[in-house]
Amino acid sequence: MTEKNNEIKHRIKKELDNDRYQHTLGVAYTASCLAMRYGADIDDAFTAGLLHDCAKCIPTPEKLKLCEKYGIELTDIEINNPALIHAKLGAFLAEHKYGITDKDIINAVRTHTTGEPAMSLLQKIIFTADYIEPRRDHARNLPEIRQLAFTDIDSAIRQILHDTLNYLNTKSAAVDLQTSHTYEYYLRITEDK
Repeated sequence: MTEKNNEIKHRIKKELDNDRYQHTLGVAYTASCLAMRYGADIDDAFTAGLLHDCAKCIPTPEKLKLCEKYGIELTDIEINNPALIHAKLGAFLAEHKYGITDKDIINAVRTHTTGEPAMSLLQKIIFTADYIEPRRDHARNLPEIRQLAFTDIDSAIRQILHDTLNYLNTKSAAVDLQTSHTYEYYLRITEDK
């Protein structure tokens, strides 16, 4: 682990509750494994994994105030589903609080909940690692998705999004349009596989 990642790890531990911190470590290590598998930068994957939930434990009213203060635009769906806000705010904090200058790492933090069409490899890795890390145990098709993540990451993303959208629909929960667009994109590019 690089000195910078070690420093981030210690700072993040102070910002998150224990369960979120353990999840964060799981994502960072899973992202590193996926990076090794797909030839991405291991240190960047670890950094993005450490920072992906850096805004998660900030209370919702404070998240909203920070977004307003820093000009982070939120959609109506994000405002009505505050659990989504931490990704955009986390990307801002990764850059301005933790000193990350690599745009790919910042984008990986920003898109780790909804994804986006045509993600970079690092974005795909963080999106997937967040879903499959070892402490996750309630998602449908998790064993199959974990295997798929190491053989065909695009197909794994398609399945993650499919299962997420199905879950949200059964709960009659609002769906972020970005999630739908991302699913349509990965469905289209994996149709021939």
